[in-house]
Amino acid sequence: MKKTVLTFGPISGVIISVLMTITVFFAERIGFDRAVIVGYTTMLLAFLLVFFGIKSYRDNVGGGVISFGRALTVGILIMLITCVFYVVVWEIIYFNFLPDFPEKYSNYVLQKSRAAWTFLS
Repeated sequence: MKKTVLTFGPISGVIISVLMTITVFFAERIGFDRAVIVGYTTMLLAFLLVFFGIKSYRDNVGGGVISFGRALTVGILIMLITCVFYVVVWEIIYFNFLPDFPEKYSNYVLQKSRAAWTFLS
């Protein structure tokens, strides 16, 4: 289990970190609406490796059979490693490169909400 988790977890973490970094830096250029879609799509792609990690463990270690508990453990461990990568990279980006990103995004969401509210009134 350790080999599978330590293979698929970092791969998934690198995928989500690299794609998130690219998306965050280009969010204003492509628009926040598109950046959100791209961001969630990259998370989906990265978390697909949880499925492939569990499948790999089942095929290579379990001989084609895996219990629910073991699959859950492998999946959670892969996801935990991926999430640690995501949080560390986000903290580096936020504190070193884009400390004003939350304010910009908040302002965008507020403007969009006000526009929608004005439209409904």
